Amino acid sequence: MANITAAMVKELRETTSAGMMDCKAALAETKGDMEAAIDWLRKKGLSKAAKKAGRVAAEGLVAVESSGHTATILEVNSETDFVARNDQFQAFVREAAKIALNGNGTIENLEAAHFPGSQTTVKDRLQELIATIGENMTLRRVAKLEVSKGLIATYVHNAVGDGLGKIGVLVALESEGDVGALETLGRQIAMHVAATNPVALDASGVDQATIERESAILRDKNAGKPDHVMQKIIESGLKSYFKEVTLLEQPFVHDPSKTVTQVLKEAESKAGKPVALKAFVRYALGEGIEKEEAPDFAAEVAAQAGLKA
Repeated sequence: MANITAAMVKELRETTSAGMMDCKAALAETKGDMEAAIDWLRKKGLSKAAKKAGRVAAEGLVAVESSGHTATILEVNSETDFVARNDQFQAFVREAAKIALNGNGTIENLEAAHFPGSQTTVKDRLQELIATIGENMTLRRVAKLEVSKGLIATYVHNAVGDGLGKIGVLVALESEGDVGALETLGRQIAMHVAATNPVALDASGVDQATIERESAILRDKNAGKPDHVMQKIIESGLKSYFKEVTLLEQPFVHDPSKTVTQVLKEAESKAGKPVALKAFVRYALGEGIEKEEAPDFAAEVAAQAGLKA
């Protein structure tokens, strides 16, 4: 019997993107013959993943998972929305989000974690799923929020299943107050975040590049004004900008006559204790991914025929 080394398994994995256990089995079946092992995996349909890795995966699902004081949000992408409705894919995303609860909030940590019910990691299980379903899929991003007291509220928009949808939100409320009141408040704020997509919790969280860009726009709009006037214009303009894009200063979508900060203050009477909004995370499926445009076959045929589409 051939001596199957870790280096051989690693080489086969890098060549085929098949799972570790599948590579080990292939080498064992072929007595360590690398080329024969590659063919063995191809026949089993387990080496497809490498061929699909270059395809744009901008569909998929966002999952949220909470255990009260801890919650995670995860985006897993696929090539088509059809796969996002696949039971196997949904089961994988849901399980991966649960696994992430015990992780450190990084994709690397999640990929290396053991996948329940198998002898593989989360990364290997995804490769097996790619080979089975036939589409490229990626673990794109994950985040984790924790509070020592209070709760992490969750919300999913355009839900396709429990905790699965197109937009996911986590909201961390820190308080020793009534849990029922916090749950209601947290869900309302999470819905607000889904609708308004704030860039930060407050002005201190807005990155410097964004502030400089907004300042430059204000300078261009008011070119020619004296320096002391320009400074006041920029300060006033940024103040208005922060009210629009920072969560605590935004008008509350459920009652626009109040800001989120005011709503939090009023909620303290129902909760019976001070309530602090410590953090939030919002994932919208596919945001920031450059999607390939579907071919316009009608226009293409018309152009070849010398006609207008």
